[in-house]
Amino acid sequence: MNKTDLWQPYCDNLLLCEEVGVMIDTSRIPFPDGFLARVTPALERAFAAMTALEAGAIANPDENRMVGHYWLRAPELAPEAHLTRAIRTTLDRIRTFASAVHAGTIRSEKQQQFRHVLVIGIGGSALGPQLVARALGSSRDAMSVHFFDNTDPDGIDIVLDRLGDHLGQTLTVVVSKSGGTKETRNGMLEAKAAFTRAGLTFAKHAVAVTGEGSELDATARHDGWLDRFPMYDWVGGRTSETSAVGLLPAALQGLDIDAFLEGAKRMDTLTRQPNPTTNPAAKLALAWLHATGGKGEKDMVILPYKDRLELLSRYMQQLIMESLGKELDLQGNKVHQGISVYGNKGSTDQHAYVQQLRDGTPNFFVTFIEVLADRTGPHLEVEPGVTSGDYLTGFLQGTRQALFENGRESITLTLDDVSAFRVGALLALFERTVGLYASLVNINAYHQPGVEAGKKAAADVLDLQKKLMGALTKLPRTVEEIAVTLGTSNREVLYKILEHLASNPHRGVQRQGTRHPREARYCLML
Repeated sequence: MNKTDLWQPYCDNLLLCEEVGVMIDTSRIPFPDGFLARVTPALERAFAAMTALEAGAIANPDENRMVGHYWLRAPELAPEAHLTRAIRTTLDRIRTFASAVHAGTIRSEKQQQFRHVLVIGIGGSALGPQLVARALGSSRDAMSVHFFDNTDPDGIDIVLDRLGDHLGQTLTVVVSKSGGTKETRNGMLEAKAAFTRAGLTFAKHAVAVTGEGSELDATARHDGWLDRFPMYDWVGGRTSETSAVGLLPAALQGLDIDAFLEGAKRMDTLTRQPNPTTNPAAKLALAWLHATGGKGEKDMVILPYKDRLELLSRYMQQLIMESLGKELDLQGNKVHQGISVYGNKGSTDQHAYVQQLRDGTPNFFVTFIEVLADRTGPHLEVEPGVTSGDYLTGFLQGTRQALFENGRESITLTLDDVSAFRVGALLALFERTVGLYASLVNINAYHQPGVEAGKKAAADVLDLQKKLMGALTKLPRTVEEIAVTLGTSNREVLYKILEHLASNPHRGVQRQGTRHPREARYCLML
């Protein structure tokens, strides 16, 4: 196909979602003749599965749970009246709490007004709030937002350094459904220690977002935290941005959570249509199906040409890879499904990996995110009649064309602007696309057995470390000698634990001699 042939396919494949200010262009995905007819039966089953899910079917059989993130922006659709009431009550409480903090009615322990928010969470409890904070934040925000999103002590120290002397004006939001997530628990303990060092009481600066009756809920109640907000067992972390997980930090930051919810609700309405030519999520799911062969044969590269959406690829990694990366299909057959996702932003990637995208291994398809509105302030011309935003658009169109000319497939999503309404619509679009695609390839998008396996393996490592510390003496011994004492054959992990301990002098372990795994000798510090 040459350049003169592109206009008609573009017009035929462009879906205008004017209600939400979004356009979806799949003209650079070469659907073969008869593709839609062949997949129509599977698509009809996907629509039926989505209808059942929204009606309250048990969509996560591993935990015997419904999946109800769509109800969060349309409480009236919840299958039970008490769920409708709970959603509405929580939303009212979030608005009231944020307003009281902004007005200074709720103040810090030393009666200072809160100016900073520290969100402690991991995975879906951090990625969504981080994306929204970055996408919609400005210098005019009511409060600045910071995150502990890992159990890396150095990363925690960086955030604490940024807060500096402002801990007394910092409200901490701890997010964990079970309260037992170790990374979040560690972050909470690190924050509590920092407040104590500053002569402050952590509980007077803390709010919990957690499951009712969880370990965290009990701690917050016992210690008298400022408030507690619910995490529902029928909302997974990767789809929790329209719950208190995302709405509370956004409301405290001063963002328009009502517009955000409305955008998601409007997109949900559009993506319920059982027509693949007018349903934007179905259109995307079919593009993913063809581009990947329905078997994850190609990676998805996310390229938002907007700095505000830089974190979109990280958010999409979890949403897509945790939902679709499954060993078994719905009948228990081994299928090893999934779509690998990576990306950064344009036009930065013009100077990074676009070279490989154009000329290297064609094992990917690109999702371009285009934003039409450049900025809200005055526009500077960097050349006569040309702005920086014109260059950004030019680079997007040029990269898209250069990839197409070399046989690289792409999808383009165009947003009118980056507003609370538009971001809500964008996240809802991808949530529904993931659900429909999962049904098309016959897997469950709503459980994550691999994540639980990783947590168990990590717990085993820490258990081995505890046994190791009890077995070390002041007599230097090799890894193999220590392994015999412990009765373990897992010498590689034992070596990694010893190296970590020896690299941190406060742990009281030292290495003697070479670092080679067979020769290094370890003991308690002499």
